[in-house]
Amino acid sequence: MSFASVTKVADADFPTRWGHFRILGFEGLTVPGDPTRKKVESAVALVMGDLADLRTTPPIVRIHSQCLTGDVFHSLRCDCHDQLHLALARIADEGAGILLYEQQEGRGIGLMAKLRAYELQDNGADTVEANEQLGYEADYRHFELPAEILKYLQVPAVRLITNNPDKVASLESAGIHVTERLSAAIPSEPTFERYLQTKQEKMGHLVG
Repeated sequence: MSFASVTKVADADFPTRWGHFRILGFEGLTVPGDPTRKKVESAVALVMGDLADLRTTPPIVRIHSQCLTGDVFHSLRCDCHDQLHLALARIADEGAGILLYEQQEGRGIGLMAKLRAYELQDNGADTVEANEQLGYEADYRHFELPAEILKYLQVPAVRLITNNPDKVASLESAGIHVTERLSAAIPSEPTFERYLQTKQEKMGHLVG
């Protein structure tokens, strides 16, 4: 998928418990005629620090996919909540960085499908098997919009907080240089040990 345009639709002051950010809203319009994805995708960028500095020194960046169950309800079925907080704390410690928050619930299958996948997982399927049993791919995300947002912000190089090599590859292929991969590993819980094992064994995530 490619984008015909990326538009900043909002830019506001955003104080948080981790410090002071700007919150920027973006919409990406896909190339007309693309039948495989929605015509418009949206994402939020939380920016801490002076953009002029972020353009000259590679900032810490986290690409985080929306997870209502983890981010909002603190679910212990996944590590999403803790990874989000880890990233915000790391950015705050450095005093600068960018968190890109995409509306890609359930690795892109959507909230209701994710909850149906939960049911299958309760009956023994892992996260990849559950998606496939519902007729979905293991992961629909490709991270083009975060790359385009970084280009819009004129940030050519980043230090990326991730365990997912696909995120590194996606940014690099889009022309954003990843100078360093920073681990997003968090302490495991018995409730998501298998989840992490599946990400490592079937999706190539660097969770060890």
